Amino acid sequence: MESLRVLELYCGIGGMHYALKESGVPFHIVAAIDINPTTNQIYRHNFPDTPLWNKTIEGITLDDFNKLCFDTILMSPPCQPFTRIGRQGDIQDPRTKSFLYILDLVPRLSTPPRFILLENVKGFENSSARERLVKMLVECGYTFQEIMVSPTSVGIPNSRLRYFLIAKIATEHTILKTINSSFRGQISDVFPHAAHSDCYELPAVLDSACLGTCQPEDPVEGDPVLYKVETAADAQRKRSQNNNLSVRQIQDFLEAQLEANEEHYLLPPKTLLRYALLLDIVKPTCRRSVCFTKGYGRYVEGTGSVLQCCVETQMESVFTGLDQCSEEVKLQQLQKLKLRYFTPREVANLMGFPQSLSFPVQVTTKQQYKALGNSLNVVVVARLLQLLLS
Repeated sequence: MESLRVLELYCGIGGMHYALKESGVPFHIVAAIDINPTTNQIYRHNFPDTPLWNKTIEGITLDDFNKLCFDTILMSPPCQPFTRIGRQGDIQDPRTKSFLYILDLVPRLSTPPRFILLENVKGFENSSARERLVKMLVECGYTFQEIMVSPTSVGIPNSRLRYFLIAKIATEHTILKTINSSFRGQISDVFPHAAHSDCYELPAVLDSACLGTCQPEDPVEGDPVLYKVETAADAQRKRSQNNNLSVRQIQDFLEAQLEANEEHYLLPPKTLLRYALLLDIVKPTCRRSVCFTKGYGRYVEGTGSVLQCCVETQMESVFTGLDQCSEEVKLQQLQKLKLRYFTPREVANLMGFPQSLSFPVQVTTKQQYKALGNSLNVVVVARLLQLLLS
């Protein structure tokens, strides 16, 4: 096929750019746009020849966009207005202003893009922003599919369930059905090993009943805690994930030569004593890890898994009766596990970034974690691009 002319909006560190490379599709990025100075620094470091615009999207005129002559839009708008743990301000949140500007702009372009791919967090599917997006697509004659996908569906041991929409403009002048039948049936080919909780299509009409069936099971109330703050259901879920042979092991994504620098990533005593019961701990042989967020390395709860380097020590033996111990004994017990953070390179590996991704020397470790946490899984997007363009 001829080379796509791609407009990369909210480009971050270049997740979409890397996904295009991974997909094997010929492409040319006419412009990458973002206003974050750190991610722009990383993007420019890795893609020095790509035009990078340090501008607000709503500050770019229709005429400027028309001059780019693009036929594809890839975008990952700010997710904070839609996260379940946030305020869920939706379109009232000022951070959606640029996205609403895009929705207003697309119908007025001299030539509408042939393809659109959008990524966002789980929760976007219930938003007014999503309703406006769908309305624009239907009115402009696009056919599209919405899907929830996690990297585990492509064999990567990391849970990062995300909303995706892929859309292509109809060749006829009439508005086609909302769901493109050519997408149906192909999703299972792109994600052949995916369980329902890892990958599922969203129906044409979203309502509370269908969303209830789409979401993973909620914890059972009254389920007794075994150790840490894990219940029997939690332990069974983790065992099930670790027994899924279609997913690779964590050790396949670790840095090989880290021994000399390993001490730098060990959890400090204060963190161990305060947050030990909240840690999501994985071993190199595990086939699971939780989603890495922008707070990884700074905050503990819900920001990502930590690695147990001393695999000979049984976690149950460390945590059983731990709350009865003095702080000194408690710390001695916890240090037996030799818990450490995943390095930025390892987080990047689990997010599907190639080894060619590197960071400028002036970008700190915390900034690297934050930039990665705000990015996307490259392999998942590459598969969806293949599906969209097939």
